[in-house]
Amino acid sequence: MTSGSVMVHPAARVRGRVRPPGDKSISHRYALLAAIADGRSTIHGYSTGADCASTLRCLQGLGVDIREMPASDGAGLEIEIAGRGVRGLRPPAAMLDAGNSGSTIRMLSGILAAHPFRTSITGDASLRRRPMRRIIVPLERMGARITADEGRPPLTIEGTLRLVPLDFEPEVPSAQVKSAVLLAGLHADGVTSVREALPTRDHTERALRTFGADVALTAATVSVRGGQRLGGRELAVPGDISSAAFWMVAAAALPDSEIVLEHVGLNPTRTGIVSVLRRMGARIETSTVTGASADGGEPAGTIVVSHERLLEAQIAPAEVPGVIDELPVLAALATHGGGLSVAGAQELRVKESDRISALAEGLRRMGAEIEERPDGFDVRASRRLLGGDVDAQNDHRLAMAFAIAALGASGPTTIHDAGAAAVSYPEFFSVLESLRA
Repeated sequence: MTSGSVMVHPAARVRGRVRPPGDKSISHRYALLAAIADGRSTIHGYSTGADCASTLRCLQGLGVDIREMPASDGAGLEIEIAGRGVRGLRPPAAMLDAGNSGSTIRMLSGILAAHPFRTSITGDASLRRRPMRRIIVPLERMGARITADEGRPPLTIEGTLRLVPLDFEPEVPSAQVKSAVLLAGLHADGVTSVREALPTRDHTERALRTFGADVALTAATVSVRGGQRLGGRELAVPGDISSAAFWMVAAAALPDSEIVLEHVGLNPTRTGIVSVLRRMGARIETSTVTGASADGGEPAGTIVVSHERLLEAQIAPAEVPGVIDELPVLAALATHGGGLSVAGAQELRVKESDRISALAEGLRRMGAEIEERPDGFDVRASRRLLGGDVDAQNDHRLAMAFAIAALGASGPTTIHDAGAAAVSYPEFFSVLESLRA
């Protein structure tokens, strides 16, 4: 994990065009499925973030041949993966390291549950604090054996060729848990189903279909039949809307601002941020590129955001799974005006940091009025931020959210551990300076 400090000065406005980095969630899934497909896959626009690099390193440790090069159009990376087929991964020579990536360790565990060898996976100090019982319980019910440090990494997974299908309802809505169970179910003897009380992002379902799997969907359940084989594909990853959210908020926050975001993923399970920003007073136009969902089933297009008038808003528990990654930057927007109340977001406490406490502490240090609750927070736009010293606590989304809040302060803000932004958006601070200009 990189560290370092960055000073962010106030800005009168932000204007420009941005193509955000490749979607982190989609990049993970394409790489994992390409590794167990038959044949070669090429992934264009793969995320440049450190989390997605962790997935590639883990796959290489499992015997997957991967070639990586800069994309010809300058957008992200181009990755070539020689698939090893279902159950084709090799035993690793050493412990795998997922870095800071919860997506890597949770979803890869689903695949490894079906491989008849022992694999150990660890991560950085932040990842080793994150809860893993939510995947351990269903994968052990399917037949794998997993040991952990009181339910946290490192994990040691002993897979089996005799996985049994499962009908599972996660206690906490989580696309990562859903994905781990479905990826294990792809290897089970029968049909595996995941029922969701609240819908989560559906990138795994779309990606499975793109690689040739038959996936059954109802309003609340997704099912996959075991024994299916996947085929290699050529795919393009759209821009990450969670990364684009920082620029959407910056444009919404500052008068006379407008930012055009190009080639952004517009998956309906990820566009909750657009609805919330409109409620908070932003002017937003979206347009889907014709045929953009042809490869990967992932729609993409352009988002144009400009400042209008900031309004107070509430986010209810049912909305939280759709905007869980964007809640810190929405809190940053509320410091510019309007205000925000969030409930049902206790999952924020087990992210890369305790995002509720760390967010509240950082914004208070900048002069914000914010009340922390067990499952959320209230931000009141009662005064302009002053700026100051804040600690991102090695959390990439907090580092970037504090930077967007700092644009509206009366003085400069120093963000410690700002290098954490490289987990998902290594270019963030250079893009911020270009938009200020």
